[in-house]
Formats: sequence, C-alpha cells, structure tokens
Amino acid sequence: MVQTKSPKDRKSGSPKDLFICNYSRTFRLPDFPTFGLIIIFALMTANEIRKAFLDFFASKGHTIVPSAPIVVKNDPTLMFTNAGMNQFKDIFLGEAPAKFPRVADTQRCLRVSGKHNDLEEVGIDTYHHTMFEMLGNWSFGDYFKKEAIEWSWELLTEVYKLPKDRLYVSYFEGDAKDGLEKDTETLNLWKAYVDDSHILPGNKKDNFWEMGETGPCGPCSEIHYDSRPDSERALVDGATLVNADHDQVIEIWNNVFMQFNRLKDGSLQPLPAKHVDTGMGFERLVRVLQGKTSNYDSDVFSPTIDFIAEKSGKKYNAAAKPGDADWSVAVAMRVLADHIRAVSFTIADGQLPSSNKAGYVIRRILRRAVRYSYQYLDFKEPFLNQLVPLLAEQFKDVFSELYNQKDFVQKVILEEEVSFLRTLAMGIKRFKEYTEDEMFVYIDNIITVNPELDYQDSLETTKKYKKDIDKGLIAGEFAFELSDTYGFPLDLTELMAREKGLLVDIEGFQQALQAQKNRSRAATAIDTGDWIKLKDDDTVEFTGYDETESIAHIVKYRKVTAKGKEQFQIVLDKTPFYAESGGQVGDTGELVFPDGEVINVTDTKKENGLTVHFVDKLPEDIDDALTAIVDKDRRNNIMNNHSATHLLHAAMKQVLGSHVNQKGSLVNADYLRFDFSHFAKVTDEELEQIEAIVNEKGRENIALKEERNVPYDVAISSGVTALFGEKYGDYVRVITFDDHFSKELCGGTHIKATGHIGYFKIISESAVAAGVRRIEAITGIAAENYIIEQNKLVNHLKELLKNPKDISKSVESLLDENTRLKKEIEKSVLEKSSGLKTEMAQKAELVNGINFIAQKVELPNADAIKNLAYNLKDIVPNLFLVLRGLVTLGQIGIKVIFAGKAILKVDRAVAGQTHFDGILHHFFVDAR
Repeated sequence: MVQTKSPKDRKSGSPKDLFICNYSRTFRLPDFPTFGLIIIFALMTANEIRKAFLDFFASKGHTIVPSAPIVVKNDPTLMFTNAGMNQFKDIFLGEAPAKFPRVADTQRCLRVSGKHNDLEEVGIDTYHHTMFEMLGNWSFGDYFKKEAIEWSWELLTEVYKLPKDRLYVSYFEGDAKDGLEKDTETLNLWKAYVDDSHILPGNKKDNFWEMGETGPCGPCSEIHYDSRPDSERALVDGATLVNADHDQVIEIWNNVFMQFNRLKDGSLQPLPAKHVDTGMGFERLVRVLQGKTSNYDSDVFSPTIDFIAEKSGKKYNAAAKPGDADWSVAVAMRVLADHIRAVSFTIADGQLPSSNKAGYVIRRILRRAVRYSYQYLDFKEPFLNQLVPLLAEQFKDVFSELYNQKDFVQKVILEEEVSFLRTLAMGIKRFKEYTEDEMFVYIDNIITVNPELDYQDSLETTKKYKKDIDKGLIAGEFAFELSDTYGFPLDLTELMAREKGLLVDIEGFQQALQAQKNRSRAATAIDTGDWIKLKDDDTVEFTGYDETESIAHIVKYRKVTAKGKEQFQIVLDKTPFYAESGGQVGDTGELVFPDGEVINVTDTKKENGLTVHFVDKLPEDIDDALTAIVDKDRRNNIMNNHSATHLLHAAMKQVLGSHVNQKGSLVNADYLRFDFSHFAKVTDEELEQIEAIVNEKGRENIALKEERNVPYDVAISSGVTALFGEKYGDYVRVITFDDHFSKELCGGTHIKATGHIGYFKIISESAVAAGVRRIEAITGIAAENYIIEQNKLVNHLKELLKNPKDISKSVESLLDENTRLKKEIEKSVLEKSSGLKTEMAQKAELVNGINFIAQKVELPNADAIKNLAYNLKDIVPNLFLVLRGLVTLGQIGIKVIFAGKAILKVDRAVAGQTHFDGILHHFFVDAR
C-alpha cells in the first residue's frame, strides 16, 4: 500500500522522498512530480526497524543478547552504560572468554557526563540524546573488516533500501604521532560498494575509536547519511558536511575495528585477537528511514511530544528556529521527551535520584526537565511523572523492566518533582530578595550564634553579592549559587534579570562553574598504571564458597594513586576472597609467603570480571607461591548479615505485601542495610512482626540450600526472586532457606544454617527517596550488645526517676511539665520583647537619612532576638539595625545585622561610615 508523506505534500509537482514497505522492508523511490496523483505508502515503525536489524544479524550467525542495565556495576571507571560495548569490555580486555563469537543487541545507553557529555545539547539540536538505543553487532576474534563492511552495506541498502547516493563512508587516514598508517584495507573494501567521491579520509579524532585514556582501541569506519533536499544537495557537496555538525548530514553507524590496547604511557600494543565493535544510533536510523529531519519527529518520540502538547495547551513547532516566538516551547518539549526516558529507565534499573554520584546525575537530568516545563510550558504543578505510563507501554516489548515497575517509577519521579518545585520557588524568592531594596530576609540567612565573628565579616557577607547591583549587574557568583543550589539554569536567571533591567556577569558565572569542576576532578582523580603481567593465563578461580584459604600465585599487578595515597592492585590465579558485589562488601585478610612475609589485603573489588585485591605494598618475591587467607571472623559476621538480609526480604513480603522489592542493600561485618519499595512508613507493629518472623526462622536452624550453575530460565520458572537492574548470566546461583520461604538469585557468601545468625534486631526504619524505605538491622554478637546497652539505659533512667513503678508515666509527666514551663517563658519573653521593641524604636538615631539602632539586648534565646529584629523592621522605616544578644539561658551570645539597600550608600559616606564604625567597634570589639 502506498501513501504520501502527509496531506500538505500532496501538491502537484512537489518533490518527495517516498518509501514502499513490504512487511519490514522499505525502498526509496526517486524524486518525481505526482501531477495530482495520490500515492499511499506505509513507513516502517520503530519496532519494525529494530526487529529488522536483529533479524538480519541473527541470519548471519549472531546470538541476540539482551541489553545490559543502564546502571553499571563492578566497573569503577563508569557510572552508566554509555556505549553498546560496555557489557563486553572484559572480553575486549582479555579478562573473560566470549560465550559466543558473534552477538548482536539493542543496548540502552546514557551519555551525560565525562568524555561523552551530550546533556547541554539535548533539546537544542535534533539528534543528541541523554538516553538512547545503540544497535550493535560484535565479533570476538571471529570475522573482521571484510564481513563488517559488507554486512553494514547490505543491511542499509538492500534491507532498509536507503539510496546509495545519500550515504558517505569514512576510513582512518593514519596518524604519524602514533606511528599508525592509513587504513588502506578499509578503503579498498569500501571501493567495492561506494563511489570514490563518497569515501572520505578521517583523522584520529573522528576515525580512531578509544574506550578511554587507556584500553582497547582501533581505527573505525563511519557511515553518514545526507537527508537534505535534492535542491540543497545540488548546491553543496555532502562530502564537505560530513563531521561538520550539520543537522541533516549525520553519522548513523560506526564500525570499530579493535586492534590495539592503549597503555598508560600512550603507546599502542596489538591485541591478542582482533574484534569488531559496531554501533548504530537507533533514533537516528528511525529518523532517516521515516524521512524525517529530526529524531524527535519520528514515532520514537512523537507520541510523547503529542501528549506534552495536549496537556500544556501549546503547539509543537518542529521547524522553529532560535529567535522564533515558539523556539523555547519546542526545545522544552524535546527536553521533556528525551529526559523522561533517561530518568525512567535508570530508576527502573535501580539507580534512584540522590545528592551524590550516579544519583546526582539522574537528579540533575530530572531537574533540567522540570525547569523547562516550569519556565516554558507553564507547568507549575508536577507533570513529568505523567509521561511514565506512556513510555512504559511504548517499550514494554523491548525493555520490560520499566513496564514491570511503572507505578514505582512514576511515584519516585512525582516526589522528586514536588521537592524540586519547592526548591525552585525558594530560588525565585532568593533572587527577589537579592535584587530588591529590602534585604532583611536575605540577611536573616546570615544571622549567627558565633560570638567570635567580627562585625566587619557580617557586613562583608551582607554585601557579598550586592556590590554590583548599582552597576546594573548580577554577580556571577550569585548566578552560580542559584544554579548549583536551587537548580536555576543560567538563561532563567538572565530572563529574570532582564525583567529588572539587569545583566548577569557571565564571565564570573563561568569562573565559578569551572572552579567547581576543578574541585570535583581533584577529589576524584585516580592515576591507574598499566597491568604488569606475570603469567599469560590470567583466569581467576574463585574458591571462597568452599574455603577461606587457598594456595595461589600472582597473575598480574598494577599501581594506583588516589588522593595522594599509593596502593597496589593484585590479581591471583586462585582466590577465596569475595569481591564487593551485590551489596556485600569485599573480604579483607592476608597474603602469606613462604619466607614469612605477610601482605595485608585491605579490600577486594571486581573490575570487568576480575577479582582485584588491594594491598599497600608488593611482596619481595612476587613470583613465589602464597597462601591467601580471608579474615574468617569478619567473613562470618558478613555472612550472618547477608543471610539475615534474605530472611528479612522474605519476611517483609509476608507482612507488607508482594510489592516489596529490594532497591539497594549494604552487607558488612557490622550491620545490614536494606532499601525496599514501599510507599508508607512501616509501623512499629509491622516491624515487630517482621523481626519476629526472622528470629523464628533463625530458631528453626534452616539449612542452606545452595545450587550453582542453574540455567537462568529454570531458576526463574521455579519462583526464585530476581532483582531489577541486575544483569544475570545464562547460569546462576540460587540460595534457598526453605523452598516455601526464601529463594533468591545471589552470588554472595552465606552461613550453612539460619541458627548461625543468632538474634536479629531492627535498629532503624526511615525514608530514602520517594517510594523507597530503608531498614537497618544487626545480628549475632552485635544484636546481643545492643540489647545489653538498651537494658543499661533503661536501668539508668529508672535510677534518675527514683525507680518508679511505671517509667513511661513518669517520663510523660516530666514532658508535660516541661511544655507548661516553656509556654510560661514564651509569654514572659513576648511581653519583654514588646517593651524592648517600643523602647528601641524611640531611640532610633537618624544618620544620613537612615534610622540607625545599635543596642545590647538580653533575651532567653536566639529566636527571641531574631523576632525582635523582625518586629523593629516592621515599624521603623529605612532601618539599619545592629543587635548584640546576651542569651540568658546559656553562655552563647549572638549578633544580628540587617539593612536595606541604603547601607551600601552609607558605606561610601565618609562621615556616616566613621560614625557607624565607632558604634559597631564598641559593640562588637570593646564589648568582648
């Protein structure tokens, strides 16, 4: 069936790019006039395009694998999956064998920080995204350049039927500095398919792909598509626009040929096997195949944008340009359509918004979306969360993780929106205080209870950002404070400034921003050396499930420097040390050598499948055999807490409901922490029930049932609990304590029977984030010690209260009496403060047009002194007030200074300044 692109295109003589679709196959017809003929056609949908890619590579012998979670675990160099190859990194590094020689997938990726930082471009241009899908095919030591190039051309031109004359390909031109020659092999392979004018040389920046400063790398060959109208193509050669940031000449596919390993010193070392790593941006591909000029106009994004337009009552104009009246609205809608994907999928994969690390990145993306919706779409109430059900439905057959948790994800986003809108309102209030004449509320923020603070410090703090206002300028530091603390984008601050006839010091803002980035880099800088291999075979055997001591050899090591501290990382061929994973901390212990030398292992972590032991020094004889010994007592405490975590999870499902799912955990030797999905505070009665169930299961002394190498599908069908956001292999380990109570997929270490746990005690329950609660608990000796301390505390209280029969009633009586006395004091303070207010107002001294009051006051607390200042401000106009508080119910005095904008004028009046200085010096220096 054939159909024109849209009714507006049905004009006689208008050129068209048309597709004919037969199931999942399309081809493009040449441009021609329709002469009024209505031609109907059906475009491939995004789902059909994705399926065509996977089916094609399946037909070429590739195993289709699922997407890895977007949140990266067990790789300290990454927070998020930012490329399709991340889940295969250990294979490229030679640290794990390939399960299949050829694989293909569609991987959800996130690029917002580090080397691949696209965040600020998102919404502004038409082809950058935070979260995106990467279609990819890989060869691990199997096929190489010939097949990769042949199949990419076949898929694009014979399956997707893209016109060959619109495609451009590139090859690596070589680099003398690295001693790399031109990639003539790739050039010659392309000549079999592409005209010479469409084969372009590329420099190291564009055509030599590197994973990072070190690691696997190699030349690459990009494929670009020119989607400009023929009229524009006739005027400007598309070859000149490749890699020139033209929004209609875009890269759609990159074939990377992994040949080298970049070492710490910058040199290149050939890899033992050559690999192929390709990546095709799904959103860009769909745009091209659907004949669109923007990724956001394809059916990947259009349902979301249509929903936003409907709810906002604003029209989306895809053709809007900078300067157009509807440009900001269009950008805002694209930002929301993009950011909701990044936030939703990341939360579904287990990363909640928070104030640090990966959680802060997600919160930053979410808040950027809320800012745009608030500023340009007039959503003053939470809206972003309403997009979650729509998104979950769209991807339910591709990435089911979101669909299965859509209610939870929506509630988390809702709470984040509510919180940020509150913060945004505070920022607007702060801006108003800063720019208006009266600064009292702003000054209130610097009221101090520090008696040692010099009065001049208070004055300087008061004037910190105000000094440029008279010049019509908003200080760059203040603009950065609004951005960093309140989430204000710079353009919002500029807009609000313009409304008051002010400009923002952009240079000062950039300096403050750069200073923060420098501080952040310095705090996280890690200098990692190259691995020094002692053995060619670096396969690691983990023996820690069965023993805590193993005879081993060092396979390789490297030096790492972080925050000025030098350490070494060691890999053993056999180790009983458990590497930090799944919430369980890594083991510590010793490496004991035959000559008696002992090296302490301070931590154990995983990195790309390797078990890495952290030590402070290297042994004298690094080639000698050693005995790896785990700290057994510490391991036993960790196992107690880990097994108790499984029992806790099962007990919570019984008491609170089946909706309870783990959202994070920490298991160490001291306590266990368990984060779980639940939208209400767990009551004391519910906590008692949960605790009782866990202790009952402990008394039953249920034997551990451990099953290793269970096929994943078999384990899932048996009813085992699996965690969202975890990537499981084809074979898994199942930990069971009673087939009818607790059965989970788990790679951690556990006790042999629940009786080893001893007593289980919940010590706290709190909120972590929207829809996420946290329980902390202790077991064994720690629980016993806790109970002993609690008994001591109760006995001490009894002694203080003269051993009453009912300690609760005695405490309640004391609290009631305390409340009554407080009310009497407040009444007395109010009466005294009222009298002081009237007396002080009458003593106001007029200096250069300003009512000046400086006085010592004696009131019982800081709040009373602050309230007195507020009351004086209300009845004395143009007031400059200085109070030295002498707090009667304690030894700490406070100082209060506030003023209107007039204080800045007085500061430049010599006579007035001298007068004020004398009085202030007396109050804040001599009076000490």
